[in-house]
Amino acid sequence: MKAIFYSTKSVEKSLMLHANNQRHDLVFTTRTLSTETTSFAEGADAVVVFTNDNVTAPVIHKLAALGIRYIATRSVGIDHIDRVTAEKYEIKIANIPAYSPQAIAEHAAALALALSRHLVQASQQCQHFNFSLNNLIGFNFYGKTVGLIGLGHIGKAAIPIFKGLGCKIIGYDILPGQNLPDIEMVDLDALYKNADVISLHIPLNEQTEHIIDRTSIEKMKTGVMIINTARGSLIKTTDVLDALRTGKIGYLGLDVYENEHGLFFEDHEADQVRDPLLSELMRMPNVLITPHQAFLTTEALEEIAHQTINTLNSWEN
Repeated sequence: MKAIFYSTKSVEKSLMLHANNQRHDLVFTTRTLSTETTSFAEGADAVVVFTNDNVTAPVIHKLAALGIRYIATRSVGIDHIDRVTAEKYEIKIANIPAYSPQAIAEHAAALALALSRHLVQASQQCQHFNFSLNNLIGFNFYGKTVGLIGLGHIGKAAIPIFKGLGCKIIGYDILPGQNLPDIEMVDLDALYKNADVISLHIPLNEQTEHIIDRTSIEKMKTGVMIINTARGSLIKTTDVLDALRTGKIGYLGLDVYENEHGLFFEDHEADQVRDPLLSELMRMPNVLITPHQAFLTTEALEEIAHQTINTLNSWEN
């Protein structure tokens, strides 16, 4: 099978080639998939994409015209793929059901701990030989209540991490009746009301888009910490900014951003015009943003490569 990989990073290429073991004809490009780059897929059977690729109806229409029969994404989420259009053209879609969920869960905890102890601010001060302790007072996680929204592979991996810090864990999931140790299952309103820290681990769909907005924020504790390592559009950024300004939200940790498409995964340091919402967020000392890197561990990348090649194997067979 011939497959073209879009949005390929250098480290991914070597791992994919190793996992492939010369079985499939693999072509790699650093370019993202769009209507302008569909021509790269000419002669291929499958395209392999990532979350920043534009797999919309016009793109799929062009891919179908080239004879593409398969689309695989190197991610758990498939919200960037127009599944209805793919089904119309009988193009099969596959994702990575799970890959090192500990990588995402650990990054969520890292964001939370760094925020709680002002580690970025402290490091910046020390680099200027400013060793003052002013404005660096943090809080203990021990005894705090952590609310996990979404208890799939990643949410479940987060439970022992926060439990190990001495936290009480409460959780909400759309699937009722989960019997999990070390966690109390609650409804969303109870989670909003009681959690000191809220961490999002759910997919993006019509039901979850802007699950964190003005209405849900009003139900939360004043000074709540919100962590999002899932999908940017789970949070309505303008509402969160308002809550940060008033102090209703005390801390915000993001590895994803509502308007990250075309921005994250690339170097935009030289841009003259920058996203105004993101710029305002990053000026706030109680906000920590990372560039969609929660998945970026050696173990996770190896598992993504292995499962992607297995998907191609299955389709070929």
